[in-house]
Amino acid sequence: MSAYILKTEPSTYSFDDLVRDKETVWDGISNPTALKHLRSVKKGDTLLIYHSGEQKSVVGLARAASAAYPDPKLKDEKRVVIDIVAGKPVPEPVALAQFRADPVLKATDLVRLSRLSVIPLNDAQLARVKKLAGVK
Repeated sequence: MSAYILKTEPSTYSFDDLVRDKETVWDGISNPTALKHLRSVKKGDTLLIYHSGEQKSVVGLARAASAAYPDPKLKDEKRVVIDIVAGKPVPEPVALAQFRADPVLKATDLVRLSRLSVIPLNDAQLARVKKLAGVK
């Protein structure tokens, strides 16, 4: 299984909204690189929900309930969405400053390409985020 960070502005759609809704369609992605990463998501992949804006932290876990498919609201087959299911909030949010300071995490696209909204993580990076977040 793979892992990805999904960035969201909490005033638009927060992790608490996802928990309330239990599942949602993750849409609105238009950046070509982010869409490429979203197309790589497979059912069952681990998703880390990251609040952008003032918070700038990984705040919760989710799971991909589907692979990517064309956005049914748009007539552009290049624009894809995924279905996601809420997991639990992380015990300790992992801030962007921690990513920047950590030898394993500073190489992530979260640090390198700050505007990217879908970010793949390798196994070592996922393990490090979980450790910092207090997730077992």
